[in-house]
Amino acid sequence: MIFDYTVVWDSLPLYFSGTLETLKLLAISLIIGLAMAIPLALMRVSKQPAVNFPAWLYTYVIRGTPMLVQLYLLYYGLAQFEAVRDSMFWPLLSNATFCACLAFAINTSAYSAEILAGSIKATPHGEIEAAKAMGMSRFKLYRRILLPSALRRALPQYSNEVIMMLHATSLASLVTLIDITGAARTINSQFYMPFEAYITAGVFYLCLTFILVRLFRLAETRWLAYLAPRRH
Repeated sequence: MIFDYTVVWDSLPLYFSGTLETLKLLAISLIIGLAMAIPLALMRVSKQPAVNFPAWLYTYVIRGTPMLVQLYLLYYGLAQFEAVRDSMFWPLLSNATFCACLAFAINTSAYSAEILAGSIKATPHGEIEAAKAMGMSRFKLYRRILLPSALRRALPQYSNEVIMMLHATSLASLVTLIDITGAARTINSQFYMPFEAYITAGVFYLCLTFILVRLFRLAETRWLAYLAPRRH
């Protein structure tokens, strides 16, 4: 078997375009997902069952079902209802990019909420007592102490979630979007060279993963330095 580098070289513009699409899907999904995850995490750490249970049920259902099923339900499933097709939301719900971003955001919000909730629960009691001793209100305690501290300490776990979401964006190609995987599918359908097409896609994902890992390492070095053991 001979690897045809000519096909790969000629197809690079399509792969680069797919990379931009992948990064767009990832960025939008993570921003919306994190915005949803923060209030969900606060609900998850609440001691009130009426507040905690809806958030628990949401994260349980979303984490317990495959992302592909969620994507298909949004993009293909809702279209079977006439009320949806006649509604003002149909232009959005018939858009592949919108449905993909929504599905990815919903999925990552559930995982991110559990990560943040765990970090909030793991906040050292001394930090909370010090804030109360300074007369901070509950709102200010969460805004200035608990949430910033939890977000910093959640970085290692959240970095794994971001990497998983990067790889999960490959599902977007199943709803007609031309991301990195969609580019590989297009090349394979044109030239019948799956090895070259998908190996190249794998290299692109590997490069993006390496960049994201390095960025998170830099972030951890900056914001988690106070947790590192002190040298005597």
